[in-house]
Amino acid sequence: MSFKTSSLAAAGRRDELDLLHLSEYLNDMAQRDRREVKNRLVKLLSHLLRWDHLPGRRTGLWRSKIRMQRWQLRDLLESATLYRHAGAVLADAYAAARQEAAAQTGLPPDAFPAACPWGLDGLLAGPGG
Repeated sequence: MSFKTSSLAAAGRRDELDLLHLSEYLNDMAQRDRREVKNRLVKLLSHLLRWDHLPGRRTGLWRSKIRMQRWQLRDLLESATLYRHAGAVLADAYAAARQEAAAQTGLPPDAFPAACPWGLDGLLAGPGG
């Protein structure tokens, strides 16, 4: 989106807006934000699965990574739209995180719960890590 388009929108000059490009830009932003939410969910879930299954390897750095993912997700999910999206993709994100945790630990995927053991609100709030 150009500065001109932004200025026209701010000035309420709707008749002069390039609506096609504005629509494409907004759609691209929305897709980027949805990808970011899912990627952060996968990272957080993977960290938590490993945290639960490798208690002897827990470190302060690992705890910090979990907290950072939670903080960044909470920030993104202040948007009601992205919060709903997170709930909708949680099962898919968990499936990816389960595979990632298996690859990182050397454990078989079935060593981890088949379904996500955390709800979205609990995932964002803690405990663990």
